[in-house]
Amino acid sequence: MALPPESKKVFFENLSGAGKAIAVLTSGGDAQGMNAAVRAVVRMGIYVGAKVYFIREGYQGMVDGGDDNIKEATWESVSSMLQVGGTVIGSARCKEFRSHEGRLKAAHNLVQRGITNLCVIGGDGSLTGANLFREEWSGLLAELLGQGLIDAEAVQMYDALHIVGMVGSIDNDFCGTDMTIGTDSALHRIIEVVDAIMTTAQSHQRTFVLEVMGRHCGYLALVSALACGADWVLIPEMPPEDGWEDKMCQKLSANRAGMKRLNIIIVAEGAIDHYNKPITSEYIKNLVVKCLGFDTRVTILGHVQRGGTPSAFDRILASRMGVEAVLALLETTANTPACVVSLSGNQSVRLPLMECVQMTQEVQKAMDEKKFEEAVKLRGRSFENNLKTYKLLAHNKPSSEIVSTGFNVAVLNVGAPAAGMNAAVRSAVRVGISEGHRMFAVSDGFEGFSKGQIKEIKWSDVGGWTGQGGSLLGTKRTLPAKHADKIAEQIQAHNINALLIIGGFEAFECLLQMYEARATYEEFCIPMCMLPATISNNVPGTDLSIGADTALNAIVETCDRIKQSASGTKRRVFIIETMGGYCGYLASVGGLAAGADAAYIFEEPFDIRDLQANVEHLTEKMKTSIQRGLVLRNENSNENYTTDFIYQLYSEEGKGVFDCRKNVLGHMQQGGAPSPFDRNFGTKISAKAMQWISKKLQETYRHGRVFANTEDSCCLLGMRRRALVFQPVLQLKPETDFVHRIPKEQWWLKLRPLMKILAKYKTSYDVSDAGQLEHVVRNLREPRESDGAATVTV
Repeated sequence: MALPPESKKVFFENLSGAGKAIAVLTSGGDAQGMNAAVRAVVRMGIYVGAKVYFIREGYQGMVDGGDDNIKEATWESVSSMLQVGGTVIGSARCKEFRSHEGRLKAAHNLVQRGITNLCVIGGDGSLTGANLFREEWSGLLAELLGQGLIDAEAVQMYDALHIVGMVGSIDNDFCGTDMTIGTDSALHRIIEVVDAIMTTAQSHQRTFVLEVMGRHCGYLALVSALACGADWVLIPEMPPEDGWEDKMCQKLSANRAGMKRLNIIIVAEGAIDHYNKPITSEYIKNLVVKCLGFDTRVTILGHVQRGGTPSAFDRILASRMGVEAVLALLETTANTPACVVSLSGNQSVRLPLMECVQMTQEVQKAMDEKKFEEAVKLRGRSFENNLKTYKLLAHNKPSSEIVSTGFNVAVLNVGAPAAGMNAAVRSAVRVGISEGHRMFAVSDGFEGFSKGQIKEIKWSDVGGWTGQGGSLLGTKRTLPAKHADKIAEQIQAHNINALLIIGGFEAFECLLQMYEARATYEEFCIPMCMLPATISNNVPGTDLSIGADTALNAIVETCDRIKQSASGTKRRVFIIETMGGYCGYLASVGGLAAGADAAYIFEEPFDIRDLQANVEHLTEKMKTSIQRGLVLRNENSNENYTTDFIYQLYSEEGKGVFDCRKNVLGHMQQGGAPSPFDRNFGTKISAKAMQWISKKLQETYRHGRVFANTEDSCCLLGMRRRALVFQPVLQLKPETDFVHRIPKEQWWLKLRPLMKILAKYKTSYDVSDAGQLEHVVRNLREPRESDGAATVTV
């Protein structure tokens, strides 16, 4: 088992891999991001002094052996693979490894090279095979000894095989982790296709049936339906009730009657009805044509979902998991069970491999036995919450079924626009209407509020908003303090009972000002909630903000193209300036995802000696291996060491070795369609916020009016490690640096040593926050509220 947290507060140099041999392989189906994981394992392993080997073609290469299949990796051998899809070391399904004889050959090939640490990247089948191999290891060595293929010393020296798994699968069908490597990239491919199809469908008033992959798991179908606002989704975990065909056709017909020019139906490839009979895309097409006469087309996405460049999320996830896997192997003992590195919220965790595999198998068993609700719960809280949110948003209840609360809720955007804001507004409006509230949209933030730019917004008004970038409501940076009188008048005039504010640091300041003005303005004594939405990710109280993922993808995609522009030319270094104000999130995390050699930020002060050391380090690397270098700089990292200064310094000092180019990315980071993550994140947290508002309205309604003046009635909803947390803004005030508009403590600073290690710098790495070996928690009960703030599992 892992050490207790208090005894793990050591730095990385205390964990040595000297004398150890680690092998990394990819097995089963490929997934985008596998190369990033392989790169992280290789470089972290070499960094700690271990020998690292590639095993090509998965278990087949392990069984076949030979220097071509099991080859020692070098630092340079994983260069330029971060942005490549699939797996460059190959993957194959191996029947021979399933036999005892095949595993005996594999054991012999590993012992010959002294390999007793395996990092397996694959699905549940690959990981189950690895665990069986581990359990049989001592018996296999005894057989090899008996056959005279190894000696007694080898048996003693290599007596235990250690296994750490990472799940690489676009299906996201493995229990114990919120996301598997490749899932986010597959969602990118799906949403790109859906966005493209929507334009042609709208032109011809067509219905499109899209079939997505996922085998027996409906995650891709469900989340892509959430992210594009599909009219109907069919997944294996929740088969439709009898008579679903009529209900679906009624829904499609009602949407057309509401002036919607297209319909999107998403079908998981494993979709079934309540009798376990497959529901195919062709069946749905024929049904729509027969019942409604709509012009209907089928698009089966197929393997396009596996292909292409990995998203920023998958690169970061795979890099973090790869490093965590090496740490787990360094800490393992003969008694440590095989573990899998997982993601819980925003936290890396280690779980016993076979507990996860067992629960994954239980999902299929529950579905076979038609226990579909149990299957949904076993998938985990993330899956269950996605399903609940989709049900809330997709189907408008008849007005006869909605019980009016008499409450009016206003929603507004504040600060700079961020991709995903519109998805959050759509979610808030539809959940609010479902809960019986009248929803009001405020144009142009608090400036528009003071001018009375407030109008009621209906269910159909927000149709098609999820895929729209920017802010359709309009947004301004104006703070409410100087317009407090007029805002109070407008709240009274429109009888606003609650506020939902979506925005960045300005929105946080607005909420604080509104709270502090309650003593003067009784109109402000209403429940108020803020959702963080900014590309800078500089809002206190949350690890992630709506819009930051889209900006990261823009940065990474641009960096990929810029680096590729130097392909085949002489050695070149690119200096890239990112946005973010004083917050270095985009530069740091973008640097990790793009494979940067350095990232200069305000939070980590640097001087001319640091710059000189970076230039010398890059010069040395250029002489021996790499052809292209990448340096990122946050726009406000230092007022004197500007982008131009750094460009000129690198140009001068690199003469004769490399030349330089610079690029200021600017507002392209703020534009474009929101990523699947931002659409889904914005949708889910907005739904949670509206449910919180409904609860607060009921709690604070007394004597015919709403009156809320307590701290916990004015909250920010943010992601904190593993959960969504409602935090009173007053409690966040001491955690905030208002001069530089950043939180005083930022979680992502712990990722910076990873970027440096993977760029071949010697640095300290605090492992006190490394994943602990935990047990799989079954999702059988409702989450409870913590003492300090309300928490909701993501």
